[in-house]
Amino acid sequence: MKKHKSKAVPPPVRGKRGPRPRNSVTLKMVAREAGVSASTASRIINRTVNVSDELRLAVEAAIAKFNFRPNAAARGLALGKTQTIGVISQAIASPFYGEGMRGIEHRLQQSGYAPLFMSGNWQEKEEIRCMEELITRGVDGIILFTSALSDAALKAYARKVPIVVTGRLLKSKGLVSMQVDDRYGALVAMRHLLDLGHRRIAFVAGFENHPDANERLAGYRSALESAGIPYDPKLVVAGDFHEEGGMQAVYQLMDANIPFTAMFCINDETAYGACLALFRKGMRVPDDISVIGFDDLRSSTYRVPPLTSVRQSVQQVGECAAEAILQMVAGRRPQVSVPPIELVVRESTGRVAG
Repeated sequence: MKKHKSKAVPPPVRGKRGPRPRNSVTLKMVAREAGVSASTASRIINRTVNVSDELRLAVEAAIAKFNFRPNAAARGLALGKTQTIGVISQAIASPFYGEGMRGIEHRLQQSGYAPLFMSGNWQEKEEIRCMEELITRGVDGIILFTSALSDAALKAYARKVPIVVTGRLLKSKGLVSMQVDDRYGALVAMRHLLDLGHRRIAFVAGFENHPDANERLAGYRSALESAGIPYDPKLVVAGDFHEEGGMQAVYQLMDANIPFTAMFCINDETAYGACLALFRKGMRVPDDISVIGFDDLRSSTYRVPPLTSVRQSVQQVGECAAEAILQMVAGRRPQVSVPPIELVVRESTGRVAG
């Protein structure tokens, strides 16, 4: 019987920094294929030199041929950057922040940047810890996807590193702020319910002194005033932006025998909890009670019933924040704007019964 010799794995080639597999691609190989020096290829890759389109295309073709991936650390060193962006959110487990971070990561990766995610949990001390940690690590910029820090603190940090903050309007050197029009979004939600004939509309609020919650409450009150309906504080119940808060709000209203035909929730997660509590109380949505949320999370399309919600595309907001920080890091004045508010009507709202 003819014996087959087993194919031995080729030994690694010894390099200056240790073993390197025989099939690894080097910058020299890319440069040789493109017909330029390694230093020129490096400068073309890092965009630190102006060359003809023909030469740049030759290098890009060589990169594609060998599937070459430049060393991020070396590229960052050449550019004087770490190629990292710090991202501070408030609750990583939240679907809202999850969608925002997905948008940030998607846009940063397109430009060769890596995000470093941290969570502040709506605690000022935690956010300060995150800021100091990210600055110590030398990130090129920081995105705060909403923030509990004061305006003064943000301005002070902006003197150390470029900052983009969402959820507020603030002007300062080295800082760009982006804010969705929460008050207008609340007006849109309330007008929808009012047009359906609802007059006893409960509002499940958010944390006290939370900027988004305050603006949405202001929009709720403004819509009532425009419709000539007196504001009833008994219809406003504190929530916590989570499902549990929505459930407790429904129980509180019903246990106190406070009548209402519709409920405007501070966000979609609150609305999810409210719908579950109504179900457990034997109420049908929207036949007995209409429910509307805010944010239009991806999962809102697949609830039972599908949730009517005010859409602020959280993923697009994240992408806009990432685009703004990239422009700042490149030394340009950011030219971005958040996506407009719009109402998405689904099966959780209907005309008032009777």
